[in-house]
Amino acid sequence: MPSPQTISRIAIIGFGEAGGIFGADLASQGIAVSVFDILLASEPHRQRMLAKARDSGVKAENTLRDCVRDADLVISAVTASSALDVARDAGPLLDAQQTFLDINSVSPDTKRKASACIESNSGKSGARFVEAAVMAAVPGKGLGVPMLLGGPHAQAASESLRTVGMNAIALSDQIGVASAVKMCRSVMIKGLEALAIECLFAARQYGAEDAVLESLAATYPGMGWEDRLPDYLISRVAEHGQRRAAELREVAQTLQEVAVEPTMALGAALRQEQLAREIVESNFRVERAKPFSWRLLADALLSRRRNQSSE
Repeated sequence: MPSPQTISRIAIIGFGEAGGIFGADLASQGIAVSVFDILLASEPHRQRMLAKARDSGVKAENTLRDCVRDADLVISAVTASSALDVARDAGPLLDAQQTFLDINSVSPDTKRKASACIESNSGKSGARFVEAAVMAAVPGKGLGVPMLLGGPHAQAASESLRTVGMNAIALSDQIGVASAVKMCRSVMIKGLEALAIECLFAARQYGAEDAVLESLAATYPGMGWEDRLPDYLISRVAEHGQRRAAELREVAQTLQEVAVEPTMALGAALRQEQLAREIVESNFRVERAKPFSWRLLADALLSRRRNQSSE
């Protein structure tokens, strides 16, 4: 069994929500952290990304090669649609002394393809690929967010990651099992978000939302239907609907790989994508510093629809 790796330098590919939180948490421990994000090459976003890197205590690099050079651990934290491309680009830049931790929400087959890109380097021994399934929202938990690891190097990686404060548990020595857990769970989690939108936005227009929520609370006691659960479920879509829709399409691929028709997953993807699009078109602002209200969002979108129909 491979021995645990000492981690003193970390590279993060993708400096969005998860990458930003992980980077700041790791840098606060005195670990040298470098980051690379395609937005650094985008003039409208570059200064904002550089400021975010400075505030997080990490070093922003202009190229992927510079970012991963000499890193003990490379964390891929990009969008689902970019995960395989990043593995293809990073593979030739890495060596056998480095570990590539793929935390992206993609299907088991995509993870296996990414693993092949990382571990085969023109016939030479490439880096150690470890799949990770992030099992909860990163905000609020940071490095402590629970992760399931998979692959031949999962056990050694879990021990190394725990030394820097990550909550990583080795699940399987096979690539794909951890991701299958994540993907199958997402059918329920993201599907519930989509159902909450459809159910409550319609109930709001009928003036029936309080009675609906009371009934849900009676049927499923303890879930929080009359408390913060509806706001939480819908806020996740309001903040990250496009990304979560892309992840649901990876869920659909996961189901199709085992001949399960992804009827609900694809429907949830459409609902999440639709809400994200309407929010952009209505200029509704989701501000994390303020409590989110699904009722205010529903009313804003309804008002926009009414204005459009009267024009």
